[in-house]
Amino acid sequence: MLPAAASFKKQGANKGALASFLVSTPESGVDSIAITYALLDPIMTVARPLAAFVTGISAGLLENTLNWEAAPDDDGPASLNVTGGGKNSVEEKIPFTARFLHGLRYGFKEIWADIALWFFVGLFLAGIITVYMPESLSQMILGGGIVALLAMLLMGMPIYICATASTPIAAAFLLKGASPGAVLVFLLVGPATNMTSLSVLIRILGKMGTVRYLSVIAVVSILFGLGLDGVYNYFDIEAHAVISEMRETLPYWLKLGSAIVLILLFCQHLLDQYRLRRMKRRKNQFIADFPMVDSQIKSKQGNRQVPVFVEPHRKSKGQKKEKG
Repeated sequence: MLPAAASFKKQGANKGALASFLVSTPESGVDSIAITYALLDPIMTVARPLAAFVTGISAGLLENTLNWEAAPDDDGPASLNVTGGGKNSVEEKIPFTARFLHGLRYGFKEIWADIALWFFVGLFLAGIITVYMPESLSQMILGGGIVALLAMLLMGMPIYICATASTPIAAAFLLKGASPGAVLVFLLVGPATNMTSLSVLIRILGKMGTVRYLSVIAVVSILFGLGLDGVYNYFDIEAHAVISEMRETLPYWLKLGSAIVLILLFCQHLLDQYRLRRMKRRKNQFIADFPMVDSQIKSKQGNRQVPVFVEPHRKSKGQKKEKG
């Protein structure tokens, strides 16, 4: 995400657009929304991308209002030739079966390859929280109110965690008695802020821009956390009960089979990564019949030494006859 933002800055994007991109991108992805729906509840699934959208718009508007940088004038609009001739310019209709198979491959291979590692890291940390964190301590600190939201804000800001890994951890906090608002604050703050990326944020947004960026995230996440707690209290919904009911509704064979499928997909991802690394190592090898490089023979050009390509030595017909 940060490399993409740096690339956008080089291409002329202003700081407001970059701030909006950095806030909204982790929370509005298809993977994060799907995992939120699977591990939490429908209300949290809607509240998470909505809060990210409002936070991104607020951060972008504030940054552009206080620190507007006009884009440099170009000589004129760049013309892009998109016309083509002949039958190649017309896109052929792709069959439904091919599109369906491409969608399955994209969902089970490409998206899973992006989130697999962090998903299992999040599950591991969620397991530690579920086993070792006392429920009374969680309810006392994160049970609700402004103190719980501020505690989760201080907990989520420094750590380095992505949107995928933060969701299982949020579900563990929720099962331990944390309020939905505190969980939402953690989901918003964790992926958008961390101490490791602070120096990169300063280079992209500047010092004051980074301060405004973090301030908007903190304020908007606290407001949405209070609002979400109000929604759950008004409709008398217990998020803990919702997760427990969803977990008990599924039959055991489906839960076990789904776990096995996830493990097999993760093993396939590890195998693909191993193959890619082997291919990268082979790139440095010489191709057959390529002229060999004699490292001992070098020609001097000024102060530089340049390797000389030497053709393999071949015996002439006269040399062969003399040898015979």
